Amino acid sequence: MGRPEHRVGRGEGTRGRNPDGTRHLLVRRPRPPRGRGPTDVARRLADLVAQVRTADEAGLDVVAIGEHHRREFTVSAPEIVLAALAGVTSSIRLASGVTVLSTQDPVRVFQQFATLDQLSGGRAEVIVGRGAFTESFPLFGHDLRDYDALFDTKVRALLELTRARELPVVNGVDVVPRPLQPELPVWIGVGGTPQSAIRAGVLGTPMFLAFFTGPETSRGTAELYRRAGEQAGHDPASLRLASGGHMFVGRTSQGAKDDFYPYYSDYFSLHPRMGDGMPRGVYDEWLRAGLLVGSPQEVVDKILRHREVLGVDRYVGQFDVGGMPVAMTNRSLELFLTEVVPAVRAETA
Repeated sequence: MGRPEHRVGRGEGTRGRNPDGTRHLLVRRPRPPRGRGPTDVARRLADLVAQVRTADEAGLDVVAIGEHHRREFTVSAPEIVLAALAGVTSSIRLASGVTVLSTQDPVRVFQQFATLDQLSGGRAEVIVGRGAFTESFPLFGHDLRDYDALFDTKVRALLELTRARELPVVNGVDVVPRPLQPELPVWIGVGGTPQSAIRAGVLGTPMFLAFFTGPETSRGTAELYRRAGEQAGHDPASLRLASGGHMFVGRTSQGAKDDFYPYYSDYFSLHPRMGDGMPRGVYDEWLRAGLLVGSPQEVVDKILRHREVLGVDRYVGQFDVGGMPVAMTNRSLELFLTEVVPAVRAETA
């Protein structure tokens, strides 16, 4: 059976057949109404490399690069970007955030991140998830109805590779290279689905819990994770929990909230339920509920609240949202590195 026809865009096009009999559609794409052209992508990647170099020099613990298959996002192959970052950094840990494992080959994911681990001197991590956006399913020929089943099968296969004490073999073929670390860290990213938290606990992996507002609504998810892990016989000390979400740091509280809103609203226009963007009233409600936007001290207090409520030992803030200008992103990052991070470390030492 031939591969299904893959449509690569909208616009006028011509149909044809490949030499093997499968069909193709050549499309002359119209100018996209939004998104990034090739020059924009190159510039954004250069900005990203510079930002991560700054974070590394400031002693930040980890950077996580997401995987998206939409024109509004720059990175579809985080492992490639992380490999570039490995060459210009020295200590920051390099993670995906997340790798959409449901639509990838777990053997290939293992090889890519094992290679990254070797390149970076043992700094690679992979955060795997089912994905908040689903474009990768039709793009790579998967059925969205298999959303959870694919992930469950593939995460178990990936963990079997990472936990192998000897060189793993698949279908009679050695899986190389091995990572530099004794075991490549694999986190399971969870957006709040109870069954996903239970699965992470049963499998004994660290869990990365992502949410938009305060940690109180995620307390039950964290408890499910730890209870499932302990019941499965895992050492409670190995059940690490990290949290993360959108973040913006401004010099003043109200200034930060006002400056960030247009970009945050635009980001949510990508979601079907907010096609016209996020109403200001909803945004203000999220701020009151704990969205990490505000002055440096406000952001410090909110991160510490994550630790107090959930017992996390890592927070990952998504600081580039909605196509913010690079200067605005850099100012937020600078405040985070120079004022937020030192204060959080002093409080948690």
